[in-house]
Amino acid sequence: MNVQAPGLEQARELLIKFYGYPDFREGQKKIVESLLRGSDTLGIMPTGGGKSICYQIPALLHDGLTLVVSPLISLMKDQVDALTAMGIQAAFINSTLSGREVNDRIRRAQRGDLKLLYVAPERLELDWFREEMSQLPISCVAVDEAHCVSQWGHDFRTSYLAVAPFVDSLPQRPILAAFTATATPQVMDDIVRLLRLREPGTFVTGLGRDNLAFHVLRGEDKKAYIMNYVRERAGEAGIIYAATRKDVDDLYQRLRDAGLAAGRYHAGMSDDERAESQEAFLYDDIQVVVATNAFGMGIDKSNVRYVLHYNMPKNMEAYVQEAGRAGRDGDPSQCILLFGPQDIVTQKFLIEQNPQDEERKRNDYRKLQQMVDYCYTTRCLRSAQLDYFGEAHDDTPCGNCSSCTDERELVDMTVDAQKIFSCIHRMRERFGATMVAAVLKGSRNKKVLQYGFDSLPTYGVMGNRTEKEIVEIINVLISEGYLSLSEGQYPVVRLQQLAAEVLKGQRQVMQRIVRHATAVSGGAGGRRSRDAYPSAVNETVFEQLRLIRRDLAAKEHVPSYIIFNDATLREMSVANPQSEADMLRIKGVGEVKFRKYGKPFLDFFLNQTGDPVPVYDDDF
Repeated sequence: MNVQAPGLEQARELLIKFYGYPDFREGQKKIVESLLRGSDTLGIMPTGGGKSICYQIPALLHDGLTLVVSPLISLMKDQVDALTAMGIQAAFINSTLSGREVNDRIRRAQRGDLKLLYVAPERLELDWFREEMSQLPISCVAVDEAHCVSQWGHDFRTSYLAVAPFVDSLPQRPILAAFTATATPQVMDDIVRLLRLREPGTFVTGLGRDNLAFHVLRGEDKKAYIMNYVRERAGEAGIIYAATRKDVDDLYQRLRDAGLAAGRYHAGMSDDERAESQEAFLYDDIQVVVATNAFGMGIDKSNVRYVLHYNMPKNMEAYVQEAGRAGRDGDPSQCILLFGPQDIVTQKFLIEQNPQDEERKRNDYRKLQQMVDYCYTTRCLRSAQLDYFGEAHDDTPCGNCSSCTDERELVDMTVDAQKIFSCIHRMRERFGATMVAAVLKGSRNKKVLQYGFDSLPTYGVMGNRTEKEIVEIINVLISEGYLSLSEGQYPVVRLQQLAAEVLKGQRQVMQRIVRHATAVSGGAGGRRSRDAYPSAVNETVFEQLRLIRRDLAAKEHVPSYIIFNDATLREMSVANPQSEADMLRIKGVGEVKFRKYGKPFLDFFLNQTGDPVPVYDDDF
């Protein structure tokens, strides 16, 4: 018989009451148990996996205050808005507040009127703030986006190094909890060491977002693809990431000129412009945002149906976090990366432009090459992601990514691979892929002739292919482990043991190298497949429920998803609730939210005409 940890049943009751979910997910349950035992805790959970619940529920059961360290103003506001909508006492302190407002919130915390207080890590470096916090009964410090403490993470912030000294300065040490969506084993070690976690319970719930379909497409006309993709999904929310401000502005203007409801977000815009664009997206006033990676960390918008990457991101951590902003509500969503060789050049330029020490730069180049390998791999993309983050898994393909759904026959590439490996060997493994391709093609360029490579037996042996095609094959062979690249801005191609086996005739190379990417369509990546949802979903009812939600959101001055997310509305449309009890059985409809927002939705179903019910005025 399983004995539940002290307080877990009370925690479940609060989950039902405030959040409307019948039980914790397995990963959440273990983390909540750990925090209720008073243990330091490290939780690695995917974006959209419900990290915030893991510290919000224990905060309600612990005596005193939970201090949440959060990196972005927008993230704090979204979290506090959502908590307030559920009837939970929470506030934030950041640079948008006046001195009087900051003091007022600190006084509220001192009176015990707050259970959660969100602050930026920079606050912890201020003497006066540390002094004020020392007067509060802080039971737990929860550190969100904890990977920011590691210089080997993808978003290092020196202010996160202030967390451990701050905790040590408190009269009584609170429980310390750290959360992040993406962390390699090296980053996890850094989190434990630099935050000074004491014998923490460590819980890795994995990248298990089965509702996300990952696709890498090469050789596409990127601009045309994006225009068609967004146009075909009118009414669905999406994010398009681009590497540079110039690309963001260009795509934004193209979408606007096509009459599509688009916004943009990058560091070259004013604070007011960025805030306006983000708010329009959150409130569903625009359909899609084109943005650099500056956008999104603080976005809890649950109904993002697709994330498109116009360029390859700088590393896998950034990609998984950005792509994971799709489908937070659990509904099927698409994550599509449009890759081209120019992306590598762009990311190398950005690395060189970033002032940092040589060790950090080498690490960035290594991570970039791993991202390139991901773009060229023919393996299951989910497996490739899990391997990168060191997560144990079986070899079962996900059946949902572009590799798994590629139905083309494998081609025996052994002879071409032998030609490439032989050429690299004869060039003494001292040159990059471009130079190797030039020799194999039989180029007469200056460097090839200068080094005398035109006299090699492998000179021109792949003259029937373009240099670009040869480089593509080399990149595939790198991603599959036959070749490796040295680190740095100008990497050198080197042979691996697998290549030696191929040269000796001991191994075949089977590849799908001509990726003439068919447009991602249907349930895999194009228009949302209706089969992905229960057949009983009435799309007309669903749209009417969205109208009711939109009016309520406008009245409450909060984003629509804070009222109820799309998944909850879809379940309503299937369940056809006829009473309060029926409503409370729907996931996402807690007691507090039902009392605050539920009546217009219930009345809609009780209204036999099926006409949209107007939102009630202030006496509702």
